[in-house]
Amino acid sequence: MNHNVRHFLKLTDVAPDEALGIITRAMDLKAKQKTGEAHHTLAGKALAMIFDKASTRTRVSFEVGMFQLGGHALFLHSDTTQLGRGEPVEDAARVISSMVDMVMIRTFEHGMVERFAQFSTVPVINALTDTYHPCQVLADVMTFMEQRGSISGKTVAWVGDGNNMAYSWINASITFGCNVNIACPKGYEPDARILEEAIAQGAQVTLCDTPQQAAQGADLVTTDVWASMGQEEEQKLREKAFKGYQVDAALMALANSDALFMHCLPAHRGEEVSAEVIDGHQSIVWDEAENRLHAQKALMEFLLK
Repeated sequence: MNHNVRHFLKLTDVAPDEALGIITRAMDLKAKQKTGEAHHTLAGKALAMIFDKASTRTRVSFEVGMFQLGGHALFLHSDTTQLGRGEPVEDAARVISSMVDMVMIRTFEHGMVERFAQFSTVPVINALTDTYHPCQVLADVMTFMEQRGSISGKTVAWVGDGNNMAYSWINASITFGCNVNIACPKGYEPDARILEEAIAQGAQVTLCDTPQQAAQGADLVTTDVWASMGQEEEQKLREKAFKGYQVDAALMALANSDALFMHCLPAHRGEEVSAEVIDGHQSIVWDEAENRLHAQKALMEFLLK
């Protein structure tokens, strides 16, 4: 096993200065893209993209990103590869990594990407698991920095499910020095063990009893769908549990007057967020979505350096 290979399975896999370096480079690459300046830094490199879950932003951003960097991305869906027919992850990792320069995986169980990375001879990127979504939070912090400068010491309010995005924001507190207020309905809080470990590593996290308490003095309010992919059958149950957890104008009014709103999308207007907020002046969700492209390009460069 190649121990010199760097993987990005969760945000804390990169040091704070490395994470800031990636974001700075992402802004630089974004500027180059806007002016049409070629930047084929990964010419001749290939990225394998393994999908166990449907995807819009992740696929488009990685595939186009690799193209813009002069490399090639290939789309592998579990339905049409041996992985979906029970080939051991360890075997797939050895084979795929012998032919490509980097692998991106979007799957359910986080243990799957960890096992893949263990047997891969090339960098592995977690493009979303049930536990973490580190590429998204990298893009989110980049978007905040474009709008407001450093996020260090700023307060982020997470309202909704204690899911992979909540965990990624908890990690962002360690990496970027922001404070994170978390408000989840009873029974949907983040895993206590993950939370304790993060706090031991310096995360500034406050579990709040209500969305109102979380939003108080926040510089950024962010949320996600109530039922993530694979949880649709819980939709009705969750609609009851999450009643009162919608990010609406009244909730935004409790945050700082210049607070921003984010959502990793796709969004359900009228459920976790009101149309008024997501389509309003505080919302930066479209910049945030676009920045997946730029942040991931910088990340891929970093991992292949």
